[in-house]
Amino acid sequence: MPPSMKPKIAASNPNLHRRFHDVASYVSELGGSKGRVIEKVLIANNGVAAVKAIRSIRRWAYEVFGNERAISFVVMATPEDLRANAEYIRMGDIIVDVPGGSNNHNYANVTLIVELARLHGVQAVWAGWGHASEKPALPNTLAKSDPPIKFIGPAGPPMYALGDKIGSTIIAQNAGVPCIAWNGSDVVATYDIETGTLPEEAFDKACVTSALEASEAASKIGFPIMIKASEGGGGKGIRMVDSPDHVQNAYRQVCGEVPGSPIFIMKLSSNSRHLEVQLLADEYGNAIALNGRDCSVQRRHQKIIEEGPPVAATPDAWKQMEKAAVALAKAVGYTNAGTVEYLYSEAEEKFYFLELNPRLQVEHPVTEMITRVNLPAAQLQVAMGIPLYHIPEIRELYGKNRFEDDVSNGKSVIDFDVTERVAPYGHCIAVRITAENAEAGFKPTSGGIQELNFRSTPNVWGYFSMDSSGSIHEFADSQFGHLFASGIDREQARR
Repeated sequence: MPPSMKPKIAASNPNLHRRFHDVASYVSELGGSKGRVIEKVLIANNGVAAVKAIRSIRRWAYEVFGNERAISFVVMATPEDLRANAEYIRMGDIIVDVPGGSNNHNYANVTLIVELARLHGVQAVWAGWGHASEKPALPNTLAKSDPPIKFIGPAGPPMYALGDKIGSTIIAQNAGVPCIAWNGSDVVATYDIETGTLPEEAFDKACVTSALEASEAASKIGFPIMIKASEGGGGKGIRMVDSPDHVQNAYRQVCGEVPGSPIFIMKLSSNSRHLEVQLLADEYGNAIALNGRDCSVQRRHQKIIEEGPPVAATPDAWKQMEKAAVALAKAVGYTNAGTVEYLYSEAEEKFYFLELNPRLQVEHPVTEMITRVNLPAAQLQVAMGIPLYHIPEIRELYGKNRFEDDVSNGKSVIDFDVTERVAPYGHCIAVRITAENAEAGFKPTSGGIQELNFRSTPNVWGYFSMDSSGSIHEFADSQFGHLFASGIDREQARR
């Protein structure tokens, strides 16, 4: 638990702190017309994602109910994770053995996840990031269960539309969000909020389908350019090209790295920052920006250091970035947590839409530290059908009492469009801890943990997916830890 997130409350004031008997009473008092009780959750993930979700929700449960086990967790465990003595397995209430090997056999297998959710009678599934977290088939299939099982995240249609880099860019530019020059800049289309789709001809028009088309598009956009696979990520399916001679070869490389993925080309924004806005939206049309992060320090197109709040953008530009992100979320009927990523040119003081990640991000604790909003717990409460303006930490963020005496008379409603957030609680800098082989170009590696010794301090906090008795297996993500340093300002956090 980040020390800076420890609640400072006066127990004698019921508007600041209340204890509820159980989840049902909490939902009954704070939930809206779509309120639902969730007391059992399947964690469809492993590693640091599973550890963080369970820890965050248990801390919230203890604060609200005085019982950290008010929410029970079913966890999936492969033979590899069991042998690695993974931390999240010891944290689970119910442990389910699943097939080993690559994630298509376990944590990314939608059919398996849905079967386990039904078999163990969970009311919701949390998929976090990676694996099945961005597969629209998961929320779609869970919703068709009898009784329906809630996916703690966006519904399938907006996930499908926004999870695709090409589709999300078309939606963004038609919603008035600034976009950098790309091969689909002239595509005009209307997003169907009911089906979550764009006209097929509009999507096809924005795709580059051959090496020859790539050359033509690159010449029209102007060099340097980025050739990207819509389904790429984690450094795969992306090439920078600075001359016409290398376009066609780079296009073929991108196609080979992410087979079958649609391809698009965008202008390279040189010397730009990678800034992102943290979104949270409920099931009643409310959407807010929970400040954001600067993730410009990357290696091989993967983030390694994140910080917040962003200091590169001017206050006016940042406010416009937040407004554009919220407008995009509302335009597609988005719910739960998401992140809008931008490129920001400091020289021009302009920003350009990059993509929307329809899930929680690895680096979300940075936002937690500067807003004091427990994001996995907020995700769960949104999934319970609780409006944003009834979530205590959100109310506090907007300068209101955590609770109101009567929530039925409309006085507890917050107009997020005109109500200002409180100032960020200092600054936070995060660094990822990964298993890599320095002698092999810092490639991800596996093996046993010889020693892991870390103690949190009031200003430095971290969490890991295993301890000194564990190991990193060949199918595990290379990241096994995350450290966060906070301070009253950026310089204090850096030190």
